[in-house]
Amino acid sequence: MTTEQPTALDTPALPAPRRAPSGSSPSGVPRRGFLAKAFGVTAVLSAAGSALGLLRDLLLARYFGANQGTDAFLVAWTVPETAAPLLIEDAMSFLMVPAFALALVLREERPDGPDPVRQLVRATLPWLLLALSTLSLGAALGAPQLVELLAPGLANPGLAVTCTRITAITVLPFGVAGYLAAALRAHHRFTAPAGIYVAYNLGILGVLLTCHGIWGVRSAAIGVALGSLLMAGLLVGPFLRGLRAGTARRGRGRRSRNTLVLIPLALLPVGAFTLTRQAQVFIERYLGSGLPPGTISHLNYAAKVSQLAMTAGILIVTVTFPLVARALAAGDLTAARDRVEKDLGQAAAVVLLGTAFLMACAPSMVALLFERGAFGPRDTAATAAVIRVYSFGVPAQALIGVMIRPYFSLRPVVRRAGDPRPEDGGRRLLDWYPAGAMAFGLVVTVTVGLLATPRFGALGLAAGNAAGITTTAALLLHGLVLRGIPLRLPRILGGQARLLVAAAAAAALGAPAAGLTSDPLLSTALGGLTVLLVFAAAGAGLDAREVRGPVRTAVRAALRAAGPGRAPNPSPVADEGKPPHGC
Repeated sequence: MTTEQPTALDTPALPAPRRAPSGSSPSGVPRRGFLAKAFGVTAVLSAAGSALGLLRDLLLARYFGANQGTDAFLVAWTVPETAAPLLIEDAMSFLMVPAFALALVLREERPDGPDPVRQLVRATLPWLLLALSTLSLGAALGAPQLVELLAPGLANPGLAVTCTRITAITVLPFGVAGYLAAALRAHHRFTAPAGIYVAYNLGILGVLLTCHGIWGVRSAAIGVALGSLLMAGLLVGPFLRGLRAGTARRGRGRRSRNTLVLIPLALLPVGAFTLTRQAQVFIERYLGSGLPPGTISHLNYAAKVSQLAMTAGILIVTVTFPLVARALAAGDLTAARDRVEKDLGQAAAVVLLGTAFLMACAPSMVALLFERGAFGPRDTAATAAVIRVYSFGVPAQALIGVMIRPYFSLRPVVRRAGDPRPEDGGRRLLDWYPAGAMAFGLVVTVTVGLLATPRFGALGLAAGNAAGITTTAALLLHGLVLRGIPLRLPRILGGQARLLVAAAAAAALGAPAAGLTSDPLLSTALGGLTVLLVFAAAGAGLDAREVRGPVRTAVRAALRAAGPGRAPNPSPVADEGKPPHGC
């Protein structure tokens, strides 16, 4: 195992595994049925993890409300909030999934030689554990300085320091969980990695339910530490079983160079983007620490609710990203472009529908979810107002999630020893384009926040967040074209505009409908139904492809259910000349 400086390639030099586990084709690419099952399990477990996370936030609001204690905990929560995307979701995955995949190829090409997968583990895991342990210890020892840096105006910095030292433990198990999850996914094992957030939130909920009366808000910090240990523990067994079982497989492969070269510095652009994206949270908590106690908590609750709409859109990309990555690896930029354009449209449709619902029903929804225990009507009003401002940036958040995956899938992280190293040209600078776009968005966030916060308080912070992330999304859309994916921008922007008009109409009519009753459940139901019907009608009327297809399918299904012979036969020329849509 060797390492070298990062090299930018036009397409990843990563062949697909020759033979995969049962349920896969001989070429190593899982059959459609296997992938559908894997994605279904991933979606179900991801939804379960999100539901448990929402329950976690409900309990935090019920037990502790929104005050200086919850503000202190949320500052401490910055550590796991930063570590999770860096060590589990983004950077670690982009580095280690291709590395393990190539090691599997080399294992099959030399079945009688040393196991490249074990070589990769021996070469990387000890150093990773050392680095993670150092970071975890450093975060714990530097907790006072970290709290002062993140929230200098915090009302209870001592509690924040204590909670930060507890949550610093998460750095090590988060990194281990990300590493093991990458290895398992490369082996086409998806169930255990999809369940890590279920284990994480169960750990938090267990401690909260049993110890909130004893330890107060510290119980939440202890629960976070316990949940992180459960995440890593969930993956250790499947990883070891897969490592042992893999050595028994034999595949037939061509002779090739047998040394794997890992390029660890390729992590830097991904890590820089992830950290600059997470810096929006730092900015909010820094500026929010000087506002009245409870402001950071209102921002946190609002962000968690707003992100539910974004998560629904990102699930679409989770399913389709392997198709984009495979097309890019094969050099088929046309297929990658078509898939990315569809993903942008479909994710926008789902997220804008959710955004219209948030705009229309925020007060009743917050009251329904949070208003109990220590969380009172004033907290409901403040959180609902922030949600409505946050919602302006939710579509951009989702679109960034769509665009960043194909962008970084062109970033090489492993290669075979002896493979020719292509000329870099200007590609290396483009590796840093997402981080630069995010940094520019942060400048917008800070500028708007500083100008608006003195007058509007938390709403000014939320407006800065929305403005900054929207700026970044616009820059990344241009960056994909620079990267070599020939997106048809007029078509994309036209589709987004139609969906945006439909969402605006739905929110405008849904808000009065939600206001017809003071009962939170009935208000949310009336507003949500109105938003759905208006969005469907307006989207279909505006000929938005992502809405038109599902509406026609729903109408035909309703007509068939109403009686035989009532469903119209789809005209074979109804959509003649129109571009395809949907998955």
